[in-house]
Amino acid sequence: MRANEPIGITPFHSSGVLRGFVISGRWPDSTKEWAQFLILAVRVASMPGLLATTTVFGVREDLPDDPAPGTIGMVLAEGPVLGAEALPPGRFADPVPPALIMLHPPSETKPTLPECAGAASGCVLLPGVPHLGLQHRAAWAEAESDGTVTSLVSRVGLDPISDPDTAVLAMLLAA
Repeated sequence: MRANEPIGITPFHSSGVLRGFVISGRWPDSTKEWAQFLILAVRVASMPGLLATTTVFGVREDLPDDPAPGTIGMVLAEGPVLGAEALPPGRFADPVPPALIMLHPPSETKPTLPECAGAASGCVLLPGVPHLGLQHRAAWAEAESDGTVTSLVSRVGLDPISDPDTAVLAMLLAA
């Protein structure tokens, strides 16, 4: 596998609800590539009705049934952040996934620009192992359904508690 090999990302849904993304070729291997994945995921989440509530997606190396050639894994909707079916703290403690993504539908996103009503947003947390010198990394994105990216921020060495999205994702990782 070469570092310049493309990453294939295919969203999938069931009954009109976003269920995840099939990854082919190779996994993103940098904060930049995960931010690019997040931009695509947020654009998909901005489609009206596709994402009902804020949802956490987990990276899995599992393959779908009858995978297409080159398929290497999936990013699956794991559950909502709030409500009766909310994910419990520590849900991803063992094993820790290489990335967790939280997507907010337009109905739960306060756009950074007032003229961007209908934008969706999201966050990807790449958990580190700080006591071994591996820093936490994260990216945040906001996009409209026409594909316009209205905000993109990435950080290395962040304290997950410093942001509400990363704090929730870190809570889901904590044992």
